[in-house]
Amino acid sequence: MAAFDTETTGVDVETDRIVSAAVVVQNGAGARPRVTRWLVNPGVEVPAAATAVHGLTQDHLERNGRWPAPVMEEIGRELAEQGAAGRPLVVMNAPFDLTLLDRELRRHRASSLSRYVGGSPLCVLDPRVLDRHLDRYRKGRRTLSDLCELYGVELSGAHDAAADAQAALDLVRALGRRFAARLDRLSPAELHTLQAVWHAAQARGLQTWFARSGSSETVDPAWPLRPELPAAA
Repeated sequence: MAAFDTETTGVDVETDRIVSAAVVVQNGAGARPRVTRWLVNPGVEVPAAATAVHGLTQDHLERNGRWPAPVMEEIGRELAEQGAAGRPLVVMNAPFDLTLLDRELRRHRASSLSRYVGGSPLCVLDPRVLDRHLDRYRKGRRTLSDLCELYGVELSGAHDAAADAQAALDLVRALGRRFAARLDRLSPAELHTLQAVWHAAQARGLQTWFARSGSSETVDPAWPLRPELPAAA
């Protein structure tokens, strides 16, 4: 499998930017992973709140980061390569990272993620969606660190893109072991299709809960990639 993760300037996929990213490729549990990392000077201000999460300062990114356009090209090609090789791509909370990458490709390459992957669409495995479906009645948070603790997966250096990607990959394997009776007969492609259905149902349930709580927050049911927003009139 392969895994993808980003660190960003914030949590808005339409306006925030990637400051670091990583792809981890591992051909079997215990095999030595191949890790590709990118550090990006986003060309915009990096809020202190974002730096507090991932530790990447404005000064460090300006001194050591590369300009976004060539980096997004490389990431797009790398994910396309994984799709062409038939490797499932593990992405924790896929609609965030993949949508943000898509917007960066549109912003800096006048392209899109779907254009890069072309005729070999990504087969995504999202541990967050899988866990919510397979253990839906468990209470508590479902962040990467929470799930790693629950499933006994090592997470060293949280909020480093490569460390998070490796942990998410290990987490999918742990989910596969714990729920083998329910997952073993499903191919990655079948799981990809099912996760879109599961995520939509999860989003509807969360939206109902927000409405009952009096919150105006909205939940996007799209997975693993949110549709592009229509241009403002």
